[in-house]
Amino acid sequence: MTVASAPGRSGLDVLVTGLGATTPLGGDVASTWAGLLAGRSGVSLNEEEWAADLPVRIVARLAEEPTEKIERVKARRLDRVEQVALVAAREAWADAGFGDGPSDAVDPERLAVVVGSGIGGALTLLGQWDTLREKGPRRVSPLTVPMLMPNGPAAYVGLEVGAKGAVHAPVSACATGAEAIARGLELIRSGAVDVVVAGGAEACIHPLPLAGFSAMRAMSTRNDEPERASRPFDKGRDGFVLGEGAGVVVLERAEFALARGAKVHAVLAGAGITADGYDIVQPDPTGAGGARAIQLALQNGDVDPAEVQHVNAHATSTPVGDTAEVSAIRAAVGPHPVLTATKSMTGHLLGAAGAVEAIATILALRDGVIPPTINLDDMDDDVSLDVAANSARKTSITAAVNDSFGFGGHNVALAFRRA
Repeated sequence: MTVASAPGRSGLDVLVTGLGATTPLGGDVASTWAGLLAGRSGVSLNEEEWAADLPVRIVARLAEEPTEKIERVKARRLDRVEQVALVAAREAWADAGFGDGPSDAVDPERLAVVVGSGIGGALTLLGQWDTLREKGPRRVSPLTVPMLMPNGPAAYVGLEVGAKGAVHAPVSACATGAEAIARGLELIRSGAVDVVVAGGAEACIHPLPLAGFSAMRAMSTRNDEPERASRPFDKGRDGFVLGEGAGVVVLERAEFALARGAKVHAVLAGAGITADGYDIVQPDPTGAGGARAIQLALQNGDVDPAEVQHVNAHATSTPVGDTAEVSAIRAAVGPHPVLTATKSMTGHLLGAAGAVEAIATILALRDGVIPPTINLDDMDDDVSLDVAANSARKTSITAAVNDSFGFGGHNVALAFRRA
């Protein structure tokens, strides 16, 4: 990724000043973080009637319904993915000290939003298709297009905060949330804006995506043990568990944030984006593309690999993906960082995964504790790195990396420093 300005110069550092999330572990950042540190699984049996005939009957549903936090009339006009994006964005915006809605503290023309989704408004698309077939075109909702369009989450967040600088909606499969944060960094360093609301959202627990992922043999079929199904790095792993949720951060130009007295969670030091050029689904088994993304993030952030003490791994619990990622981390960082895989608890949030895991990385830096990788009973012999297995690990961390990979060979890495 090309960045217009080098890091470290006065006024060009980028700070994380706001955090927001809604996940299978909690309806906000605090409850999600508490669940992660406790090693609690958000995976459960899918008890919907339509799930009975599916080969995969486990999912990681939201711990708290977004409609409990959004006005009823407004919620009815939003697809579920837009709802979760709005819930997370509102929390992050308030956490950054901007209050509720547009704020006089930031020029709207110097405010941008970058929020993506890997799939978009799938529930609306599929639901309205059923309406069309069963009841005819006159019964299709006039809100169908705004509810299903992939830029819907970004657009509604932009309207919520009053952003007029730019509103972007990157789509890079499971790397989407991390790419959104990387693009936010790039926007601030370019000098175009002072503040960016960035992250990812996903909500597509529906028979069709579940059947499609199942047909690819990408998902765990451990239906009799839902809470133990997601098991990154374990020899017994057999695929990911589909989850839903959103993660959003507020990024600010350091000079702007400090001038208004903002609290700082962490420094977003650098980002790297690459592509495998290997396969539409399978990662390059050598991990070369992922390694380049991490190397670019460290170079971009002026972070020595020896400084990186922790990596929040993408680690989806797939046989090939987990070991390819370990190869990438070893090549880019070395053998010393402590890994964790929070998908063992949240399931795979697809386009939201990178953003939620970036938040976990930031909190690990801030609080000096690495959340565990649960269900790690028998480490894969090819995982030749230290993993915080089954219990949280307290340690002082000054620099950390979060990496994310997506179908199509998308690779994104984010490098953070302790504030």
